[in-house]
Amino acid sequence: MKTVALLMVIVAFLAGAFLASLDPRSINWLIMVPVLVFGVVGLWLHRKARHAEVRAGTRLEGNIQTLGESLDNISRNLEAVCARGDDLPVYEARFEIDRLFRKDLDNFANARESMIHVFGMQNYADVMSNFAAGERYINRVWSASTDGYVDEVRMYLERARNQFREAREHFHELAAAHR
Repeated sequence: MKTVALLMVIVAFLAGAFLASLDPRSINWLIMVPVLVFGVVGLWLHRKARHAEVRAGTRLEGNIQTLGESLDNISRNLEAVCARGDDLPVYEARFEIDRLFRKDLDNFANARESMIHVFGMQNYADVMSNFAAGERYINRVWSASTDGYVDEVRMYLERARNQFREAREHFHELAAAHR
């Protein structure tokens, strides 16, 4: 369904571009309007198919599991990195971040919309607020590591740990209440 809908949009775009190029001063609206309607129907079908796919029970369940696992991994890795204290060379922190966090951050970001359908918009916003703040702090750690700012690396690791801890706790409370 999504493929057909995207093809409809592409065909409508190409047909509209062709019709517009026939005469640079005027457009034959008797032909252009049906082409535009065809494209809008394609967009509507694509959106409908995407929403149906996102709301599919097995996908929602799998995404909720992915979200929980990602938050658990990120929190566990932050605890381990913070526990290293001075043993973590400042210039190496960025490599540790890439190795330990990128996959889970990407997995979480790709599955996050499922929270809206399962927990509601406000709960999604609450979890995402902490997640986004924690992710910003991790990015600041990466930048501070590149520049060699020891104090900033330690400070933002702690802040990231606190934000992800809150996101994880809130997410697991919502998941437990939803079961």
